[in-house]
Amino acid sequence: MQMLKIFVLMAGLTALLGGLGYYFGGPQIAVVMLVFGALMNLGAYWFSDRMVLRMYRAQIVDRARAPELYGMVERLARRANLPMPVVAIAAAEQPNAFATGRSPEKGVVCFTQGILRLMPVGSAELEGVTAHELAHIKHRHMLVGAVAATLAGAISSLSYVAIFFGGRNRDSNPFALILMMVLGPIAAMIIQMAISRQNEFQADRTGAEIAGRPHGLANALRSMDAYARRIPMDVNPAAAQLAIVNPLAGRRGLGVAGLFTTHPPTEERIARLEALAR
Repeated sequence: MQMLKIFVLMAGLTALLGGLGYYFGGPQIAVVMLVFGALMNLGAYWFSDRMVLRMYRAQIVDRARAPELYGMVERLARRANLPMPVVAIAAAEQPNAFATGRSPEKGVVCFTQGILRLMPVGSAELEGVTAHELAHIKHRHMLVGAVAATLAGAISSLSYVAIFFGGRNRDSNPFALILMMVLGPIAAMIIQMAISRQNEFQADRTGAEIAGRPHGLANALRSMDAYARRIPMDVNPAAAQLAIVNPLAGRRGLGVAGLFTTHPPTEERIARLEALAR
């Protein structure tokens, strides 16, 4: 089912990319945009883990450098029936964590220094967070998110193509031109947001099953959400959707963009986990 979701996402957003290119520039531009979309899909598939780690300025650690953390991830990965992922630590004060990688065999689990200071290794909270990230790896959510973010950005960039080619075409309807320029990126953002939110709910449930203690993850989400509103994180918004809680929650002046958050409300996530515990 998850691979079908990936295929539908790739095909749908790539078709939207090609359709907008055809409307604004004709068959030649449509072909160019379709090729561009395919190359971006390929790049997102192969290089998403390295790009995300670079965005978060994270460093990979091994058993010798972080024996307790490495051992905890290894134990939970075995419980989840997953290969041992790469473990990384990001130099950020905000308590947070994320997973990336194109497949379970290439999975990466990254923790910020802030979360390691807030939650001791072996605590129910940190185990819940780790299990949540392993659930993302198990369901291949990182690939879906990377492809959605990449193509959403590509569709947004078509506004420049629309201005150039639409302005040169005298037969273009200016109202239709403006409408397509606005609705194309919004459609891509809505698809990205909906998929990302469902992925978080699914990872919460599976993570609670892996850890065996839903309350641990629920308490961790409550603490991280509060800290994220007080401690800013300097991270590219394109990678923010991968974090377990929205790392940009404390930013001011997001305006309309704040309506398109890819994270579901933390209160709803906690309520679902508490219901699962009952």
